[in-house]
Amino acid sequence: MRKLVLLYGGQVVSWKNERREELLFMGSKAIRKPPKAIRGVCELRSTANQQSSVDLILKSTEEDPNAGKLTLIPRVRNTDNKAFSFTFALRNYLSVSDISEVRVEGLETLDYFDNLLHRERYTEQADAITFDGEIDRVYLSTPTKIAIIDHEKKRTFVMRKEGMRDAVVWNPWDKKAKALSDLGDEDYKTMLCVDSAAVETPIGLKPFEEWKGRQELSAVSSSYFSGQLDPRKVLLGIS
Repeated sequence: MRKLVLLYGGQVVSWKNERREELLFMGSKAIRKPPKAIRGVCELRSTANQQSSVDLILKSTEEDPNAGKLTLIPRVRNTDNKAFSFTFALRNYLSVSDISEVRVEGLETLDYFDNLLHRERYTEQADAITFDGEIDRVYLSTPTKIAIIDHEKKRTFVMRKEGMRDAVVWNPWDKKAKALSDLGDEDYKTMLCVDSAAVETPIGLKPFEEWKGRQELSAVSSSYFSGQLDPRKVLLGIS
């Protein structure tokens, strides 16, 4: 496995599997010049106050380097003598074959805020999330494990998270993609954002308290059942 981290902004800009296939999406018109963040890859987003700072710590681990997992552990520490609260998200731009062939499992029956409909609250009715148009939703009180199934590539992304109760699902689709200067007109077809997030209820920290989250991404081969992908095996941990 190969991973590449951009020091400015702490963005993970590349994550490749053992076949050297890129697993993260990067916009074809991505701007690689500070202070603008790169459109795509994996990045953190937070509403902590403007005087806050972010330290990026890179270290090797004892884990199997061939395990193929991308693990991020964000920490926020209040170094002031006043309490504060913040929202937080790890934005994951995943590379997919064709957005119309992708489905997300694990968020069914959950409530969500629809950012395209004035943040009105709805309940997910579908058995799985599929895509035929723009989507921008914040799913609430989500499970610790979510599966993103790419039917064409026969690949499943498994996202495990701790400390972040919500999940954001976003794809700009064609019209909004054309309006974004750092995204190609056709880029929306090969990307999907599924974020670990703490949005509905801000995280509160008293003076000198620390919050820690965790996100683990892995990409595994999808299994088939009656000609269809069977993400239930992934969610249940069955190989």
